[in-house]
Amino acid sequence: MSEVTTNSELKGRSMQFDIKTAGPAIALLVLCVIGFLLNPAFLSEGNLTNLLTRSAFIGIIAIGATFVITAGGIDLSVGSMAAAIAGVMIIIMNSAVDAFGTGVATVLLGCGCSVILGFGAGLINGVLTTKGKIEAFIVTLGTMGIYRSLVTYFADGGTLSLNFDLRGTYRPVYYDSFLGLPIPVWAFIIVSVAGWFLLNRTAFGRYCTAIGSNEAVAKYSAIKVDRVKTLTYVIQGVCVSVATIIYVPRLGSASSTTGVLWELEAIAAVIIGGTVLKGGYGRIGGTILGALILTTIGNILNFTDMISNYLNGTMQGLIIIVAVMLQRASWGKSKIRTT
Repeated sequence: MSEVTTNSELKGRSMQFDIKTAGPAIALLVLCVIGFLLNPAFLSEGNLTNLLTRSAFIGIIAIGATFVITAGGIDLSVGSMAAAIAGVMIIIMNSAVDAFGTGVATVLLGCGCSVILGFGAGLINGVLTTKGKIEAFIVTLGTMGIYRSLVTYFADGGTLSLNFDLRGTYRPVYYDSFLGLPIPVWAFIIVSVAGWFLLNRTAFGRYCTAIGSNEAVAKYSAIKVDRVKTLTYVIQGVCVSVATIIYVPRLGSASSTTGVLWELEAIAAVIIGGTVLKGGYGRIGGTILGALILTTIGNILNFTDMISNYLNGTMQGLIIIVAVMLQRASWGKSKIRTT
């Protein structure tokens, strides 16, 4: 009798899990239908291409945030980090024009510096959180202010602009396509596949989940908790650097307003996708859908006058609150069933 009960409970849980997993996909499909009904141009090739391209920035950053949140952390500095990296990239590339010219070598130098800066910024956040024993919220809140002030200082309160001739060389990274898809979308796909494999098919991914579920138990299981948590922030920093690399050629500039609210969008994408905010469970596929959902909402707001597109941040904030409330209700019910 007990075996029958156990099997039925497992079937019920698996069905519930499937429904939860399909939720973001269903939401995205509903949004696409709404967008088409409001304006048939929503499904035009140009609009869909623009939607996917814009999703790439937040999506790539959100992939990194999935690792941080799954391991029980949080990173509020990603938007400011992107602004600082973009500013330093532009300064370095402009300075290198005299030595290397306005060709690919200068662009590659800037991209390499971006990755190094992202790695370093993530390492700082990780070490301060683990070795410094400071709450991740406090650490990343502090570095958020530091990075934002740095780019403002570098720009002297204005805007850092990329050399005009160099823009012509760098511009294709954002505007060109390969096999019908924009290059930023390809970057998003590559980062997503790598992130999925790392989280779901490696010991590191299992360690992230274990630490987020119960850090004390993970320590007793001989998991090097500090190292794993630090690496999640490093991954986040590298993802920010990749997003910055494909973002800079879009405008060719950086200022104190670059990357504003990117941290909100990244966290929202992760939570919408089903990753648990308190840690212990992460979904890369859900994060991808979450990024697409957020961009689609903003796109729909541009197509209608019912709600001002200036309220996009309000919509994202409400989505985060509702998503967390639904998560708590869902996990509360699952606990009741297990007891």
